[in-house]
Amino acid sequence: MDKIKIDTIIRSRRKTIALVVTRDATLVIRAPFHTPTEYIEGIVNKNSRWIQQKMAQVVSKPPKKEFVNGEGLLFLGKTYRLQVIPGSADNIELRDKIYVSEGALPFIDHLLAQWYRNQASKKIRERCAWYAKKTGYEPRSIRITNARKRWGSCGSKGTLNFSWRLVLAPLEIIDYVIVHELVHLDQPNHSKLFWNKLRIILPDYEKRKNWLKDNEKLLETY
Repeated sequence: MDKIKIDTIIRSRRKTIALVVTRDATLVIRAPFHTPTEYIEGIVNKNSRWIQQKMAQVVSKPPKKEFVNGEGLLFLGKTYRLQVIPGSADNIELRDKIYVSEGALPFIDHLLAQWYRNQASKKIRERCAWYAKKTGYEPRSIRITNARKRWGSCGSKGTLNFSWRLVLAPLEIIDYVIVHELVHLDQPNHSKLFWNKLRIILPDYEKRKNWLKDNEKLLETY
């Protein structure tokens, strides 16, 4: 097995060592001050299989959609089969499958993105209103974006931004991103207090956070 290259070591006052595989498949080590390099290399070697698996996930890309009968399309974490039906209408309908008229196929990329965006706007605003009422964190406005990697963000004036691609993920993941940004209205940085407030609202937030980290490639391809 080839030795894994450590691209960056960041030392700080932290008490533990963290192994981070970035979006461009580089390995970043976060370690306490005065941690010997030899010790860090030993930790990397011990976790080499996990590191290689994470790097493989980053560099691999799901196949591009062809929009043919039977192809799977994600919506709220569930895979629906695409069904092309006769006709020239350009609407998309969700039932037991996702139905698209044959005449819409030349524009399916645009139509499907717009359909997802409309669905995301409804669902995200609905869930955001529910959690705002529950937590007392009220955004000034909500904007649905086309972002491929930044699932949510909080503006300095209280505006929350969410990628429409979130609607591909399960509802509990959408909720995690929404609550994450709502808490930012009160705590603008990722301090210990921020994570504590998030944990009070979503005790299992780490599980949801990890799901998003492990599956974000599926959401980026649409």
